[in-house]
Amino acid sequence: MGIPYYPGCTLSTKAGGYDRSGRAVAAALGMDLVELPNWQCCGATFPLATDNSLALIAPTRVLYEAEQAGEQVATLCAICYHVLKRTQTTLAKDTEMLERINWFTEQDYEGRVEVVHFLQLLRDQLGWEALAERVVRPLTGLRAAPYYGCLLLRPYNEIGLDDPEAPLILHDLLRALGAEPVDFPYNIECCGSYLTVREPEISEGLSREIVASSREHGAQVLVTACPLCQFNLEYPQRATGFGRTGNETPILYFTQLMAVALGLPEEDWGMEDHYVDPRPLFETA
Repeated sequence: MGIPYYPGCTLSTKAGGYDRSGRAVAAALGMDLVELPNWQCCGATFPLATDNSLALIAPTRVLYEAEQAGEQVATLCAICYHVLKRTQTTLAKDTEMLERINWFTEQDYEGRVEVVHFLQLLRDQLGWEALAERVVRPLTGLRAAPYYGCLLLRPYNEIGLDDPEAPLILHDLLRALGAEPVDFPYNIECCGSYLTVREPEISEGLSREIVASSREHGAQVLVTACPLCQFNLEYPQRATGFGRTGNETPILYFTQLMAVALGLPEEDWGMEDHYVDPRPLFETA
């Protein structure tokens, strides 16, 4: 039986390579992701005013569909994970709000479904040792900097995926793939998020610092679980030139590195649409 899967809007459009590589590696590991049949947008942001029931209707509808499919729902997008996980946590505490939303949507979400990130499934259900045993093309010598950003980890009391100040889940994944995790001080700093739309110069400045820090610590590639982080860190390197030093840094999704290490065909890597082409890294890997 497969795992109910919520792809979200971005992985169905601009981040198609993330979705493609994620589904491919999941299938290769016997953890098939089965897309929810009637999903909609989760809302993309968790509301600051949590007493506003209307702001939680969209993610609650997703949770309701997931609840019909099973006990868990997995996602790859850090933003979708953040919104759905915090909605799940909020409604578990505020039964009055849940009743109001169910009345409005004419659905009966019971709050039973567990929201999990695919990284969590790899760590807690498969295990790093089992993953390492499936690697056929070890990423030996690849210096990869895990970039966690904000939404995958915080707020800890609602997300609880990993230590928000000293996370290890991406580090451990990279080790299982044979790569060398590169620590750098900006690995949990914000890339600017949606400021890239309204005030791109702020997002660009933050992204420049993150990429520069990873380079200074010897990273060849940055690895993320967030499509917005991937865009913010990669696109300006070409669009505004801050990466034009002859050594632009590719920004990869963790599933893309997994696809390489598991020996999947290049069409499953989903790297062809990157602004900074990462494929030369693996020509002799």
